Amino acid sequence: MTGVYLTWLYVPGDRPDVVAKALGSGADVVLVDLEDAVAPDRKAYALDATAELLADRHDVPVHVRVNALDGPLAEREVRRLAPLPGLDALRLPKVNGPADLDRVADWAVEVPPLYALLESAIGVEHAYGIASHPAVRGIALGEADLRADLGVSDAAGLAWVRGRAVVAARAARLPPPPQSVYPDIRDTQGLARSCAEGRALGFLGRTAIHPRQLPVIAEAFRPTDAEVAAARDIVTAAATEAGALALADGRFVDAAVVAAARRTLALAGAAPA
Repeated sequence: MTGVYLTWLYVPGDRPDVVAKALGSGADVVLVDLEDAVAPDRKAYALDATAELLADRHDVPVHVRVNALDGPLAEREVRRLAPLPGLDALRLPKVNGPADLDRVADWAVEVPPLYALLESAIGVEHAYGIASHPAVRGIALGEADLRADLGVSDAAGLAWVRGRAVVAARAARLPPPPQSVYPDIRDTQGLARSCAEGRALGFLGRTAIHPRQLPVIAEAFRPTDAEVAAARDIVTAAATEAGALALADGRFVDAAVVAAARRTLALAGAAPA
């Protein structure tokens, strides 16, 4: 479960003061955004400020979302940021297929871990090819752009797409994808309900746009005490018996159930594991 996180906080790359606060917010990953959160006339400054930030390593992993791969800015951003010691990963918007990832890899002398956003119909169609690229460490959906591309007006229209992302990640042996942002930062109850729905679909964790969303997300995806106790019983029983086994309460478990129990225990405490 190495590299699995529950909370990912977006911050604008042209606001170094906000980035500094984000590093102390408790987020598992700080996502410095050079794309949607930065106005066109602030892009150059955002890149300079981010490069300065990444000159040193930080206690919290720092990922950077670059601009559109088919636009005029991404190549310069990748070439400048990829070698810096403080960069933990690049987050790539609107990835349409493995060829986009190959292009990014060509821009960097040493390719950092890549996280691919699926934000178009063609990107979803190529989900497994993207997820299985050797440089990719995770995938996620960009649901706002997907809604626009698909002409979808509500969450029901994204049900198949969400399942597709979860399956592609699993098939490629990646961590489960995190959910997309919940845009209403005041509606914490709605966020909690949405996280519960996402967890039931197989998502793990979520990107946030405000620190107040972080504890709600962490709580929603952290295993409950009952889940931890049940997982501990399974793992303890598996340590003394080989193959399929029956627990004292009548539950039948096999290797797949034991593996799931170990994942639950690894996530307990909401720490990367």
